[in-house]
Amino acid sequence: MKSLNLKMNTLSLFCFLLTANYCFAQQGTVTINQDKKITTLVETKKEMNKNEPDSDRYKIQIYNGDRSSAESAQRNFNSNFSDWKATLEYEPPNFKIWAGNFRTRLEADRALKKIKNKFPAAFIFKPKK
Repeated sequence: MKSLNLKMNTLSLFCFLLTANYCFAQQGTVTINQDKKITTLVETKKEMNKNEPDSDRYKIQIYNGDRSSAESAQRNFNSNFSDWKATLEYEPPNFKIWAGNFRTRLEADRALKKIKNKFPAAFIFKPKK
């Protein structure tokens, strides 16, 4: 009886190992055939979306105050951060410098972390326009 149990256990273990070997032996390759112009098209679409004025986008306010100081802050920002465009906005009675056009709050937070080193009063907002 013990001999039969030992044989059954050995046979079961052998079958399990044989099956496990086939389960993990899957390999394959994927070949993508696409027109080379698709990557150019995707990059163009990304650039268009970046400049698209959308009310669901986030911006970072760099400065709020008089015109000459705002223009100075804009020049300073543009020389330090070429990744994001800074624009001068007028909301009576103050001039404001807004930077970026971020699709998500996460993108804006990452940019704000870098910008805060030079402009500690900067903050994220959604324009009402």
